Amino acid sequence: MIEAKRRGGRPRSEQAREAVLHAVDDLLLEVGYAAMTMKGIAVRAGVGRQTVYRWWSTKAEILFEACVDDAEEELAVAPSGTRLAEVTSYLDALMRFLAYSPAGAAYRALLAAAEHDPAVKRLIATKDVLRDSAKAVLHRIDPCGSADDHAIDRLIGPTFFWIMSGRDPTQLDIHELARSFLRGSGPERP
Repeated sequence: MIEAKRRGGRPRSEQAREAVLHAVDDLLLEVGYAAMTMKGIAVRAGVGRQTVYRWWSTKAEILFEACVDDAEEELAVAPSGTRLAEVTSYLDALMRFLAYSPAGAAYRALLAAAEHDPAVKRLIATKDVLRDSAKAVLHRIDPCGSADDHAIDRLIGPTFFWIMSGRDPTQLDIHELARSFLRGSGPERP
């Protein structure tokens, strides 16, 4: 979980936190990032604006916390019997996250906002959920191998570009992407 800035006062209510995180997800899908406001988030969550501002400074911080919580869960894949099955499972989770998940929609909205807002850019640089999840898979399929930036980019890049460029997710051949990634990483091993 990403820790929001604490500003003193009463302890954070987990129920209020959850309500705010759900509200930001709902509003993103209903009105979009640009039209979302802190006031609207508070109203939707059924909490006071002062409650929201006590824990978060901006709508981007709320959306980022909601996104990270969900992304860590959605991008975690169970170990598989082979490297190919492991990579295929991860790429499928990545595609589903980026194309269909509300958390993926939040991630895409934050990336777009980061292009024009340096504060959002700094915020999303604090926790890279895609790279972290890819690194975990790479360590699992080859514990002694290299989970360096290049390998991570080769794993997530094609799926990320496909979805971010607006192409049809159903046309993405996850199995071929997985095989292609592993061909560049050495032979298939159990």
